[in-house]
Amino acid sequence: MRAFSTLGRASLAITLLLVIPAGKSEPQLGASADLSTAPRVGIDRPKPTYMLAERNKRVHGLKPFQDIVDKAAPGSTIKPPPGSYAGPVVINKPLIIEGGGQVTIDAGDKGTVMILNAGNSVIRGLHLTGSGDSHDTDDSCLDVRGHHNVVEGNSADNCLFGIDLKQSNNTVVRNNKIRSKEVELGVRGDGLRLWYSNDNLIENNEVIDSRDMVAWYSHRNVFRGNLGRRSRYSLHFMFANDNVVDNNRFYDNAVGIYFMYTEGGAARNNVISHATGATGMGIGFKEASGTIIENNEIIYCGIGVGSDLSPFQPDSSIEIRNNRFAYNGIGIQFNSETGGNNIVDNIFEGNLTQVTYGGRSDNSAKNFWQGNYWDDYQGFDRNGDGVGDQKHELYAYADQIWIELPMARFFRSSPVMELLDFLERLAPFSTPDLILRDEKPRFLKPQRVALS
Repeated sequence: MRAFSTLGRASLAITLLLVIPAGKSEPQLGASADLSTAPRVGIDRPKPTYMLAERNKRVHGLKPFQDIVDKAAPGSTIKPPPGSYAGPVVINKPLIIEGGGQVTIDAGDKGTVMILNAGNSVIRGLHLTGSGDSHDTDDSCLDVRGHHNVVEGNSADNCLFGIDLKQSNNTVVRNNKIRSKEVELGVRGDGLRLWYSNDNLIENNEVIDSRDMVAWYSHRNVFRGNLGRRSRYSLHFMFANDNVVDNNRFYDNAVGIYFMYTEGGAARNNVISHATGATGMGIGFKEASGTIIENNEIIYCGIGVGSDLSPFQPDSSIEIRNNRFAYNGIGIQFNSETGGNNIVDNIFEGNLTQVTYGGRSDNSAKNFWQGNYWDDYQGFDRNGDGVGDQKHELYAYADQIWIELPMARFFRSSPVMELLDFLERLAPFSTPDLILRDEKPRFLKPQRVALS
């Protein structure tokens, strides 16, 4: 038995010597591992196969688009004749497909319409429609699995998910129009989803009546010039670092941009409007760190910025600067406050409540406030330097009632609550909470060109 054990160890050592090339060490594993060149791992649940008889009758007489793909040489350009074709389509070789806005591919309400497994391909000018409705198999209009692809000028509708990137890097998704199936919000799929996909450009797309535009575990992507309407999250980041959101328009969604468990990243030059409802929020943070929020218009939202345990990492900060918070229920709301927010050179106007804490603030100096314009500032600028002579201090008086009991916010403008607030400010029944202190408030509202 002992001899067998020795022989076994010797065999294992010889095997390792044969597997690891001479002069090379074992591959580095763990958090520092370089996975940029690693092959894509097949993690998807296998896509089911549906017979033609199981698909909607509208596709029964259509020519299969798969036949056109199969006959094309790798790297060639396909310009199919205008018309409607039957899906599904699976592309396993580099191709350029030019639909010219006159080609429709319909999967007949079963499965995924098109799957692009290859890299260095172009999908342009197609109308993709009629996916299935299974969340288990991520039924979508277009699945992208390869790298260095271009997906532009397509329209996707009547699909559960719209465009779905999984482990797809360096891809351009541009000028696409995406709509979900006409079902209730909670059972729609994501209009645009990135999953473990890095360094992509998502530009000038329209995502309307969908569920979310979402990035999971996806880093260094740029979202620029997109339009999001009537969805749940216009853009939702989960464990996704260093993403840039620039010059987008998000209207009538439940939430504009949400950073959850993220590090780094920036949101600049965006318009977020009418994020209303019970959870309405322009920009939100959940245990996020190192983010920059700059030069955005956040207007007519339930909450302009909502922050929960952010910044999360020690010695990190969140920079909120040069934004306009206007006509929101609450301009900024902090929950589970940790400090580390720098709020500089913003405009606060027309908000029912400028800033609140989700409880009592035990240390108003945790965050830094400077150079902001407050439409309720009560002071003068005698020397005309544009800075108020007195610091701006915001205290919680009667509004502490609806801060601690949100349902009471319904009565905020009632005569009784207005009278109570007046009496509290005139002769406080208890010591009010200091919410913030801006040492150098702007006296005049800064001129700015409206982004909207």
